[in-house]
Amino acid sequence: MEKKELKKYSVKTKFFRAITYGVLVLLALICIVPFYNMIINCTHDNAALATSFQMTPGKSLKTNYQHLAANVNIWRGLFNSLFISLASTVITVYVGALTAYGFAKYKFKYNKQLFWLVLATMMLPGQLGIIGYFQLMNNIHMLDNYAALLITCFAPPAMVFWNRQYIDSYVPDELIESARIDGCGEFRIFNEIIFPIIMPGVATQAIFTFVESWNAFVKPSILLFSQDKFTLPILVQQMQGVYKNDYGTVYIGVALSVIPILIMFVLCSRRILEGATAGAVKG
Repeated sequence: MEKKELKKYSVKTKFFRAITYGVLVLLALICIVPFYNMIINCTHDNAALATSFQMTPGKSLKTNYQHLAANVNIWRGLFNSLFISLASTVITVYVGALTAYGFAKYKFKYNKQLFWLVLATMMLPGQLGIIGYFQLMNNIHMLDNYAALLITCFAPPAMVFWNRQYIDSYVPDELIESARIDGCGEFRIFNEIIFPIIMPGVATQAIFTFVESWNAFVKPSILLFSQDKFTLPILVQQMQGVYKNDYGTVYIGVALSVIPILIMFVLCSRRILEGATAGAVKG
């Protein structure tokens, strides 16, 4: 009787496992096929892309790249996007972690009220204040300047929220008190003790911040006017004409814009997994 039940349980387990694997494979294909299609489309000319769906490589990769390089300074745009994204990521992650540390470990008057005020700003869409922000940058003569894109990085409410929860969970007060007794200053405690402890969570936030900044289009297109300061998404958008679209050229521009994101993920993937599984091993 027990053997029959075990066999029935084993068959049922294998059935549900097969369904699970099938769903995972389907989801993987949904993610991979658009990326594969983008790479394939880079190798076809506009006529081929306009007439049919392509699944095999073509012979127009070099021509598409030459057309892209002749019309826009793609490498300058790549450098601009990389500079802005890295600067935004460093500022957002560090300032967010430092502010969260203050809210988590410093007990001062109106601590909770200020923290809830910070969280309240998360409920407001960023586009809501874009007109006022444009007017402010215009009044202080900071339009067409990278600084206009970086100022908002000093107030990252989402980073403050997540890091505060992380610090509350994984940084004991006794550790900070011991460092103070040993003569460590407050910034040294944060930089050499707190920040390394929360690094798995910070790495997860860093890649999402980098991707968000890399893909940003609305704010750079409003605040930047000079061609040599345009980011990669703006330059790729310029390849789309009113009456004619050169799809092969646009696809190769999009493909180039994806490369830094993939590199960022490869470099931070181990930290991201650590951050995602940290709560599962907390005793």
